[in-house]
Amino acid sequence: MNRYFQHPRHAGATVVDGGHTRFRLWAPSCDTVALEVEGHAPMPMSRRKGGWYECVFPCGPGARYRYRVAPDLAVPDPASCYQPDDVHGPSMVVDPGAYDWQYPRWSGRPWHDVVIYELHVGLMGGYEGVARELPRIAALGVTAIELMPLSEIPGGRNWGYDGVFPYAPESAYGHPDDLKALIDAAHGLGLMVFLDVVYNHFGPDGNYLAGYAAPFFRADLPTPWGAAIDFRQAAVRTFFEDNALYWLMEFRFDGLRLDAVQAIAERDWLRELPARICTRTEPGRHVHLIVENENNDAGLLRAGYRAQWNDDAHNALHVMLTGEDEGYYANFTPDPTAALARVLAEGFAFQGEISPVTHRPRGSPSDDLPSDRFIIFLQNHDQIGNRALGERLGVLAPEPALRAAYGLVLLCPQIPMLFMGEEWGSRQPFLFFTSHTPGLGRIVRDGRRREFAAFSHFASEKMRDTIPDPNAPETFAASCLNDAERDAPDHVAWTAFIHHLLALRRRWIMPRLSGAHAIGAQVIGPRAVVARWRMGDGTVLGIALNLGDVPVAMPDAPRGQRVYILPMSETDGISGVLPACSVMACLAEVSDE
Repeated sequence: MNRYFQHPRHAGATVVDGGHTRFRLWAPSCDTVALEVEGHAPMPMSRRKGGWYECVFPCGPGARYRYRVAPDLAVPDPASCYQPDDVHGPSMVVDPGAYDWQYPRWSGRPWHDVVIYELHVGLMGGYEGVARELPRIAALGVTAIELMPLSEIPGGRNWGYDGVFPYAPESAYGHPDDLKALIDAAHGLGLMVFLDVVYNHFGPDGNYLAGYAAPFFRADLPTPWGAAIDFRQAAVRTFFEDNALYWLMEFRFDGLRLDAVQAIAERDWLRELPARICTRTEPGRHVHLIVENENNDAGLLRAGYRAQWNDDAHNALHVMLTGEDEGYYANFTPDPTAALARVLAEGFAFQGEISPVTHRPRGSPSDDLPSDRFIIFLQNHDQIGNRALGERLGVLAPEPALRAAYGLVLLCPQIPMLFMGEEWGSRQPFLFFTSHTPGLGRIVRDGRRREFAAFSHFASEKMRDTIPDPNAPETFAASCLNDAERDAPDHVAWTAFIHHLLALRRRWIMPRLSGAHAIGAQVIGPRAVVARWRMGDGTVLGIALNLGDVPVAMPDAPRGQRVYILPMSETDGISGVLPACSVMACLAEVSDE
């Protein structure tokens, strides 16, 4: 059974039997490559067609190795499955069949069941620490956890987007088998597990690829992180396609979230990936692919990707709740309420319009897509941690309006997502943190402070100096969740509130969600909207939201028999008035629409 879930990879170390391992490396910039296994003499590798080097060596799991790509340079394996001594240490051969799965028949859950909980593994105590929290998370009503990236990073403190070994689960969090045990435990509780993967860049420390595989990158196409990865190369495409299948097959993740795909120039590779994965995973499995995409490319959602993180929804709601108008929020300050109405009715707020921030067109039409192609949230790692001081929404917005906003997010037909600690209204900051070398750490610190010079609050150097140093251990420590806060009475009450909303979603929304499409949405007040959706069973869901501080008049409700899911009171539902800072949802059987 263990072997069934393996996926053969083109690169890296593959255990042939207990005493032999095949090693393959793409090194088109090298004339010779030798394998160096610790405790053994080097072995020259045979050059194959297309810049590949290969050999079989008499070693098994646990062997540590490097590739000698130049007389003065021996490098870890870019397809390493384990880096026990960090990014500059040797790679270790791992037996993919060693872990004994307890729930081998798990096949996932359908998309309409999904409620996502995003978390950072390091902040929760590594793989074992996350596993201890799973019963609590499942009891809340969450059905999927999403792990921030796990590719081996320099040091043990990092968001994960500086990874340089896409196949190696971060060693500071535990052994690869500990990660499998975490996933296994989640499946036993009915939880899916998604992984955030980064296919658009490598981190700045520990990436040796350019030294022996220069064609891996495009010198003619810069990105915010350096030269773009060259997906025109067959070996590069295979490297990342194999990586996706590796996580899905060998670790049995239930889905992947592809980070910042707007930085991948070769759109054909992105469009082909879902079909390739579908044909190479087991029949009957629910495998979900999610994208983050600044470009709002609705075409990807028609090409097999299950959904996209809906930043437009977040940004409109954030401006309505806080009034902030700097940075990318300037795209939404002219009329955030109208932007939210469009998000609820059509998916994206920007569907080709000119962005006031970039002065370039952004997005493409999305109104034909089902509502569940969009993931809606009030907070995530980016939207908190990209703030200079990492403030959560609970310290920026008034609680009555925030409660109403959660009613919309957790009950509307878009797929809801929570960020760790959000379920109890945590006020603990989530800061940007790293553990780079001192020199690189200073560059990151100073660069981050320069970025915030454009914001009025940090215009002075004195104020910029208050921004926490990402490389300081204290910055990581300040971001750790506080159990005492979670157990305080007001936070226990907030948890009960979120649990109640998710119970309503499970009862009223999930059974009807598949095939739901928006009927329309309209602005009914300065910070108030009403939206309606035709659900999969033909009923009409209506949600009215008022984030303002005065009541607003409600339009006529749908005809037919109505069930109020979350009225403020029965009177409010009948009177046609939506109170200040409130949300109301109802289902109606409508035969003549």
